[in-house]
Amino acid sequence: MATSDSLTASIAWNPGVKDRLLIAGDESSLPAIQTLLATLPSAARGQVFVEVETSDDVATLLAPGRVAICWLVRDRGQSLRRSLDAWLSEMLPTDITQQHTVYSWIAGSGAARALSSD
Repeated sequence: MATSDSLTASIAWNPGVKDRLLIAGDESSLPAIQTLLATLPSAARGQVFVEVETSDDVATLLAPGRVAICWLVRDRGQSLRRSLDAWLSEMLPTDITQQHTVYSWIAGSGAARALSSD
C-alpha cells in the first residue's frame, strides 16, 4: 500500500463524488492535507483551512479548481476555530426544509466524517 493509501485508510478518508468537503489543520498537518488534496477528483468542491504562525509559513498547495484554500496567520490574529465555526454556520444552516452535509477531516479529530445540519 502506498503512503497516501495508508494515510487515507488510517483516517477513513472516503468522500463521495457529490460531497462538499472541509479539510482543516495547522502547519503540523500539512503533509496529511497535501495527501488528501492529491486524492481528490478534479470535480471536487470544498474548503481547506490551514493555520500557520506567520505569513512566511504559507506555501503552495495544489487542489482541484473548486477547492478553495485559506491560509490563517496566527500573528495576524486569525484563528482556525473561528474560521471553521463561521464556514460551518454557512454550509450547515439550520433549515428545516433541507438537510445540508459536509464531509470533513479536521486534524486531531480522528477519522473523517460527514457533518450534517440534522
